[in-house]
Amino acid sequence: MELSPEWEYVADTVMGGVSTGTLSHETIAGRDAVRLKGDVSLENNGGFVQAAFDLALDASAWDGFEIDVFGNDHTYEMRLRTDQLTRPWQSFRAEFDASSEWKTIRLPFASFEPHRTDAALDVARLRRVGVLAIGEAFHADVAIASVRLFAR
Repeated sequence: MELSPEWEYVADTVMGGVSTGTLSHETIAGRDAVRLKGDVSLENNGGFVQAAFDLALDASAWDGFEIDVFGNDHTYEMRLRTDQLTRPWQSFRAEFDASSEWKTIRLPFASFEPHRTDAALDVARLRRVGVLAIGEAFHADVAIASVRLFAR
């Protein structure tokens, strides 16, 4: 199932960090995409830039997310939030590599690890999806052309 997200940019500045970035719509290597670029800084307890969108979705009929990505040969994260999480630092996380050519990445729900929560991922309660450059100082550059739910 193809999603049509309304992406928004978020950075660690919401909590005092100093990372900077942009979110734009561009044509990259022949494909329309949303592009997250920025400089991730660990200064001032920071460390991320993010493209995210809200949704209210019961994804229990699906096995995971499939994304078409293009990047700068770096590792990024997809994070999921559900309405069962009450703190902003809680999430479910999976890593992926964004190579310098368009690639389809499958992220099964079973690959998402809980972060700072004891809750199990309940995909019937999805509320937010994010793609993050996080955890190390580097120049982020990742583009997403499509986000889909997949079933085997």
